[in-house]
Order: sequence, then C-alpha cells, then structure tokens
Amino acid sequence: MTEHIALGLTLVIVIGIGAQWIAWKTKLPSILLLLIAGLLIGPGLNWVNADALFGNTLFPIVSLSVAIILFEGGLSLRFSEIKGITNVVRNLISIAIVITWVLSGLAAHYILELDWDLAILFGAILIVTGPTVIIPLLRQVRPSGQVGAILKWEGIVNDPIGAMFAVIVFEVLLSGGIGSGVGVILAGVSKTVIFGSLVGAAGAYTLIIMIKRNLMPEFLQNPVSLAIVIGAFEFSNILQSESGLWAVTLMGIILANQKKVELKQILEFKENLRVILIASLFILLASRINLESLQVLNWNSLAFLGASIILIRPLSVFLSTIKTGLSWKEKLFVSAMAPRGIVAAAVTSLFSIRLSEIPGYESAALLVPYIFVVIIGSVAIYGLSASPLARKLGLAQKVPTGTLFVGGHRWALDLALLVKKAGFDVMIADSNSLNISKAKAYGFKTYHGNILSEFNLDELNLDGIGHLVALTPNDEVNALACIKFSEIFGKTHVFQVAKTTEGMKSKLDNSNLGGEILGNKVLSCKLITDVLLRDGQFTTMKLSRDQSFSSLLSQSEYSIIPLLYVSDSGSPTWLTSSEMMPSQVSGRVIALKYREVKSV
Repeated sequence: MTEHIALGLTLVIVIGIGAQWIAWKTKLPSILLLLIAGLLIGPGLNWVNADALFGNTLFPIVSLSVAIILFEGGLSLRFSEIKGITNVVRNLISIAIVITWVLSGLAAHYILELDWDLAILFGAILIVTGPTVIIPLLRQVRPSGQVGAILKWEGIVNDPIGAMFAVIVFEVLLSGGIGSGVGVILAGVSKTVIFGSLVGAAGAYTLIIMIKRNLMPEFLQNPVSLAIVIGAFEFSNILQSESGLWAVTLMGIILANQKKVELKQILEFKENLRVILIASLFILLASRINLESLQVLNWNSLAFLGASIILIRPLSVFLSTIKTGLSWKEKLFVSAMAPRGIVAAAVTSLFSIRLSEIPGYESAALLVPYIFVVIIGSVAIYGLSASPLARKLGLAQKVPTGTLFVGGHRWALDLALLVKKAGFDVMIADSNSLNISKAKAYGFKTYHGNILSEFNLDELNLDGIGHLVALTPNDEVNALACIKFSEIFGKTHVFQVAKTTEGMKSKLDNSNLGGEILGNKVLSCKLITDVLLRDGQFTTMKLSRDQSFSSLLSQSEYSIIPLLYVSDSGSPTWLTSSEMMPSQVSGRVIALKYREVKSV
C-alpha cells in the first residue's frame, strides 16, 4: 500500500513538472497540458486515484496549497502598477463581479438546467479568473500599456473574493436556501473582510518585524514565512469560515508594497513552491473526474461555455469600465482574458462532495465536470487566442530591443548615444546625480538611485528594454546588477565589462555569476578609459556584403573591438567573446577602435 501511494505521488510530481516544461517549450498554456495529463493518468489509464492517495486529507491539502499560491500572487501586486487605473481595477473586482455572478447564475439555470440554488452557487464560483493561468499568459503575450497590470490585479484579487462569495452562498444553501439568506450574505461578507484583513495585516507585520530585527537566521526566513502564512490562513478560517484566502492574499500585498525589508529569498522560494503546487493540484483534481461524468460534455455545456466567453465576460467588462478611460481595444483585450483556474476547481470539488450528501442536492455532482468543461474550454480558447488578438489590436509589445546602461559616466554616455542613434531605446541608471543630469541633457530616460535595491523595480519603467549593459568601475556592482536583471531579461541578455581587479577575477571569472563579458575577456572599464584618453573612440561602421567586417579589420590601421551588431532588419546583438562578430554580414556595428594594438 505504501509503495502504491509513493508511486502515485511520484507520478503526479514528475508528470506535473514535465507538463510544465513541455508547455514552456511549446508556448502552450501549462494548465491545459496539466488537465489533459490529469485526465489521462486518472480516469483514462487509472494510474492515480487522488481520493485513495489522500483520503479525507485531500481537500485540506488543496486548501492550504491554494492559500500559498494566493499569497505568492499577492507578493507580485505592487500599487505602483495601478497608478492611474485604480478605478478600473476597483470596478472589475466589484461591479464586474456582481454582473458575472448574476449572468452566470442565469445561464447555469436556463442553459445547464441546474436548480436555482445550484445555479446561483455555480455563478458565484465563476467569479474567479485564475491568476495561475493569466500570469503565465501575460508573460507570453507581453501586452503593452496598462492591460497587463489590470488583468494581473483582477485575477489575483478576484480569487479570494470569488471563493468568499461562493462559500457564503454555500453556507446560505445549508442554512435554508437563497430566499432566506440576504442577511447571512451581508454578515458573512463583513466578517470575512474584517477578520481576514486583521489577520493578514498581523501576519505581514509580524514577518516584517522578525526580519528587520534579525529575530531569525537567514536560512530560516523561508520556513518561518511559510509557517506564518499557513498559520494566518488557518487562524482566520477559525475566526470566520473561508476568510483565510483573503487574509493570505492581503498579507502578500502588504509585504510586496512595504519598503522596510528585502524579501528576495522569500519571493524566489514561494515562486518555486507555487510551480510545484500548481502542477500537482491540477493533475490531482483532474484525475478525480470519472468517465461517466464526462457525459455532461454536450451541446448544453458547450453553449454555456460560449455564453461565458462571448456574452458574460464582455458585458461585465464593458459595463464596469464605462468612463474609466480605457480604450475600446483595451476593453476588448481584457474581455478576452478570463480563464478559470485552480481555485475554481478546488472550491467546486469541495462543494460538490458536501452538497451531494444532502437530500435534494443530488445533482450537485454535476458541478465538477461542468467546472472542468469551463476550465479546459476557457484556458484553450483564451490561451490560444490571446497572442494573435493582442497583435491584431496593437497591444502586443514587440520583442524589447532597448538597453539599460548601468553607469552614466562620460564614455558610457558616448556609447549609449550611438546605441540610441541606431534606433534603440536607452535608459541610464546611476546613483551619481551629476551623471544623471548629463544623461538627461542627452535626452536619455534615466533612473537615479541604487540599481541593486529591491524597491527600484517599482520605479523603473522597462517598457521596450530587453538588455542590460553594466559599465561601472565597480566590478561587484556590475556582477550583482547582471545577476539581478538576469531574472527579468534572461541570462543571455545581461552584459558587463571584464573585471578589473584580480580579486574579482578569481572570485567570479570561473563561476556562472554575473553577465556575459562585453567585447572580449580583457575589455575592462579601466582599459576602455585608458584607450579613450589616448586616441580611442566609439564609432558606428556600415557593413555590406562587399565590405564585410573582416575586410574592414584587414584594411584598418586601428584595432577594432565590435560591441553591438545591428542587422539590416534592425535586430541588435551585443557581442562577447563567445558571441563573435559574423565575418560576412551586412548591417552596422558599433565598436571601440584605437591604435595601441599591444595594449589589448
């Protein structure tokens, strides 16, 4: 028996992570592959039985996992993202929720032919819009402007709100039906908000105080934060049923927007944990569906799915965003992004089991296959249509080709100016106010402050920026800046000049820390400064098939180190010792040229 359980858990984790990797490689929505995998190893091949693996502990485990996922989502919500669009987010998590609830309930009754009580409960469940699906889609689509922040905030905040409404409606059903439940609903909402807010704020500030006052060693920050999250979730639920999801979401939001302590380790740990939890949960919940219940995949369920996507979502968005300043294109894109996710699946599974045991609610068993039809259908449709629609509406960001230069001293600005003249966005980051003033005089976008601070991401507008080039005289700053921004741009898009000091060379040259070395392995900040003080200069050279870079090298009296190659199509490639300048190409190259061949 023990070996069977171990094998089942192994299959869930291995197949779940494998599905995530395949989704990354194929650019398909990961949740779609996870659901297919769950149906395959569950009702399809009968390899995994979630109820047999966990028994009565399945849904407590699901609830705790969802709490951790929502806490991690809250950690990504920064108020700076919604400056100017607060009214849009507010309306989407209030007015749009009511519209969605009412219309979904009506559709569930008249199309799916559910009793009014179950229809209203199902409509409440469909309030949620799955941040576990939306956020990966946004990373893939990269929508321009404010729609990305709007959708992220709506998805994450709607999850606890939707779960709260669903639980309150569920409690009303148990207490005697919808007709007698208005007072119960109002009281439930009030207590959920009050208790959840108090517990969430207490948990957040407890963690902040413990980190700020060094009340725990660094290696315990992750487990302690996880313990506080789980503790806050359970304690809030004890005070008010199902208020825990709101508590942990608010806890994450408070931590994300405070500036007293840095949370990088906690953020990385929670993101890794979230990937594992999402993969496992979707497979487990999908594996619980039996083949008989899949018979609900009929014209009625497809009509309900169509109504949700074509009618209900657009109506809720357009009606709730009247006079908010959103363009019709932005409203249309927001309307076309409402996939359901893990919270909808988990809450529906829980309610279905409990209601099916109550006389008069035998048809509650249909809620699970219905919600999976909505999840699979909405993920497939929204996931496959989001990128083409964003491009059609002109809301998809182009591949970012701009460069963030760390260091605004004189020759760094000279190099940045050539990059700007080549047609690329440029931003200068420096803690020296004089350097920033000079950069502004050149017309550059600037950031004045410590580039290594965790909090600067609130202030940095990286639209159009896809590379980082660190040019400061401080080797450690260059390396650490590359490490930090490799998480944003990718490791192959961060560059630094060669290390100057022997200590830094021995420490970093033979490791995978820092970025790619710009130009060649000896082109340090000091060496560039030396050759520029003599007769060196940065220059832009035009290349053609007849006058290639190799022929320019052979004919020139200067020594030339290419730094940036710009193809005829306008695509930039920063050059390193491993990414050498192609010999027979046309386009342009920005390079450092100088006479002292022996000095390099």
